[in-house]
Amino acid sequence: MQIIPGKILAQINTPEDLRRRNRSELLQICDELRQYIIDDVSVYGGHFGASLGVVELSVALHYVFNTPNDQLIWDVGHQAYGHKILTGRRDNFHTNRLYGGISGFPKRKESKYDAFGVGHSSTSISAALGMSVASNYKGETDRQHIAVIGDGSMTGGMAFEAMNHAGDIPNNMIIILNDNCMAIDPNVGALKEYLTDITTSHTYNRVKDEVWNLLGKMSTFGKSAQDIVSKIENGLKATLLKQSNLFESLNLRYFGPIDGHDVEYMVTVLNDLKNIPGPKILHCITTKGKGYALAEKDQTLWHAPGKFDKITGEIKKKYYSTPQAPKYQDVFGHTIVELAEKNPKIMGVTPAMPSGSSLNLMMKVMPNRAFDVGIAEQHAVTFSAGMATQGLTVFCNIYSTFMQRAYDQVIHDVAIQELPVIFCLDRAGFAGADGPTHHGAYDIAYMRCIPNMIVFAPMNEKELRDIMFTVAQDEFKDLKKCISIRYPRGEGVMPNWKTEFEKMEIGKGRKIKDGESVAILTIGHIGNYAVQACEALANEGINPAHYDMRFVKPLDETMLHEIFQNYDKVITVEDGCIQGGFGTAVAEFMLDNNYAAQIKRLGIPDRIVEHGEQLELHHECGFDPEGIAEAVRSILGTQKNMNKAEIVKVALN
Repeated sequence: MQIIPGKILAQINTPEDLRRRNRSELLQICDELRQYIIDDVSVYGGHFGASLGVVELSVALHYVFNTPNDQLIWDVGHQAYGHKILTGRRDNFHTNRLYGGISGFPKRKESKYDAFGVGHSSTSISAALGMSVASNYKGETDRQHIAVIGDGSMTGGMAFEAMNHAGDIPNNMIIILNDNCMAIDPNVGALKEYLTDITTSHTYNRVKDEVWNLLGKMSTFGKSAQDIVSKIENGLKATLLKQSNLFESLNLRYFGPIDGHDVEYMVTVLNDLKNIPGPKILHCITTKGKGYALAEKDQTLWHAPGKFDKITGEIKKKYYSTPQAPKYQDVFGHTIVELAEKNPKIMGVTPAMPSGSSLNLMMKVMPNRAFDVGIAEQHAVTFSAGMATQGLTVFCNIYSTFMQRAYDQVIHDVAIQELPVIFCLDRAGFAGADGPTHHGAYDIAYMRCIPNMIVFAPMNEKELRDIMFTVAQDEFKDLKKCISIRYPRGEGVMPNWKTEFEKMEIGKGRKIKDGESVAILTIGHIGNYAVQACEALANEGINPAHYDMRFVKPLDETMLHEIFQNYDKVITVEDGCIQGGFGTAVAEFMLDNNYAAQIKRLGIPDRIVEHGEQLELHHECGFDPEGIAEAVRSILGTQKNMNKAEIVKVALN
C-alpha cells in the first residue's frame, strides 16, 4: 500500500527543501508529517509514540540548522522517524525495519543526515561532544552539534559523564532534553522528580521568560552584560527552585522548559541558542504519542504497537484456532512470581524494561521485591550484587544486547566476589526488526570466558522454568557461582507450558535421539530447528543423532566423550556468534582430549547482520531448519533427494 504524503510534505525531499518554505507553513508541515507517520506505522508497523512526540522538534531542528553540515544526533533513535522522512527517505519509508529495507534507527551508512548510529541509550551527548571538539580543533567554527536526548536516556550514567566533561572543555554543543516522563515504560528515579519540579514551578516559569528576553539581547551589551545576566539567571533558578540547578552546576547553560509542540516558538529559541557560546541545554516538554489520542493515553502500549486500524485504534493481532506457546519473557515473568510466592528471598531487577522482560508481573504483586532501576545496566548489576551479599536470591533481567554495557560489573562486582546473581538474558540471538544494535549475538562468547560463571540456554519453556527453580534454591549459593540464562525474543514451543518444577543437574545435557554417522549438538531454543531438520532428513534416509547440551559452561563432558567416541562428524548449532561461542567450546574440548573429528559450526557469522524477521536472519546465516539439514548433507557428502515437484521447479529456474 502506497502512503500518500500531504501537499507540502510531498515537496520536501531534503532539509534544504524544508528551509525554503515559509515559516508560516511549519504548522501545516508538522500536521502532514504526523499524519504520514500515523498512516505508515498503522500499515507497516514500527515504533510509534516516540516519533509522534518529536514531530515539531524534528521540523524545527532541520529548519533552523544547516544539516548535514550541522550535525544532529538522536539518542536511541526510536524517535527519529520524522527525521528520516524529512531527509530523503520518505518514499521508501514503508520498508522501515523490513528485511532488506531501511533501518528503524539512525545509521551512518544509510544517510549523510544520520551523523551517528544509535540503538542503545545515553550515547548522544558523548558523541556530539566529540564531534564538537573535533570541529573546534579543525577550525570549523561555523558547525553546530546538537544532541537530542530523552529524559529516560538521561538516567544513564554515560549521559552524566558526558555532561560533566562538556562543562569543562571549550565547545558549543547544544543538548535538547526531550522531556516526556517516558522511556518505553514510565521513567523512575530522582531525576524524573527533579525535572517535574522544574516544569511545574509556576514562579520560575513566569520569571524565566523575562530572563530569556535579556539573554536574547546579550550581544548588544557586550561580555560584561552577559556575565551579569548569567548571574541573575542562575540566582533566579537557585532561589525559585529552592535548589541549585543540576545542569548549571555542571557548567551547562540551562534554558527552558519550553513547549516542545510549539514549532514556531522553538524555531525562535533555537535561532537564539545558535548565537550563545558554550555548552547549552534546552529543556523541551513533549507528550509521547502526541496527536493520536490512544497513544497519548497508553504510552507504553503504543511505543511499538505493530499494525493497527488508525480509525478505530484496534491493534491487529493474529488469532489461532489452537492454543499457542507463550513468549519466553512471559514464562519468565509468571515463573518468578510463582517462585517468589514460596521463597521470600527472591528479588527481581531490571533496567527500564519491566514490560519488555515481563518483570512488571512481579512489580504489580510484589512492588517491594521487584525494581526498575531506570536505563542503568551497570547499576542494575552491582545493585543486584549488593543484595546478593545479604543472602537474597536476585534475578537480574537484562536484554542480551544491553548486558554488554555492564560487562565490567559482571566480572568485578559479581564473578570475582563469587556472588550467586542470576542473570536472565532476554532477546538472546537475533532481535529481529530492531537490527544489529539490538541483536543478542555475543553473550555466549563473553559470558563463557568469565570464571565462576555458568552459561545455560533452555530449549523450551520447561527447561527455563526448571533452571529458574534450580538456581532459586539455597543450595545453588553453595556453588559460589553466578549464572547466565539466555532465551530468545518471541514464542516457545509448548502451549501447555506450566509444568511441575524439576531440579536440574548443573552441567548436564540430554540426548534427544540416537543416530548414525553424524551428531548434531545444539544449545537453547534453536535446538527445535534441529528437531525439524532431523524429521526432514529421515525422509531422505539420513539419521543424525541430536543432543541438547543445555550448558555451554560447564559443558557436559561425559556426554561429549560419548559423542566423540561414537561420531567422527559433529555439527554444532547456536543462535550466537561463532567466534568464541558454543561451537568453539566443543572444538576446544575435542582438542584438549585428543579426539579427531570433523566439526562444522553453525551460528552467527563474524559480520554485522542487518535487520529482518528472525527466521529470515536464521536462513541468511544458515542455521534455520533447512540450513541445518543442508549442513548434515554437506558433512556426509550427500545431496538432497528432491521430490518430483522440486525437480520441476529447479528445471524451470
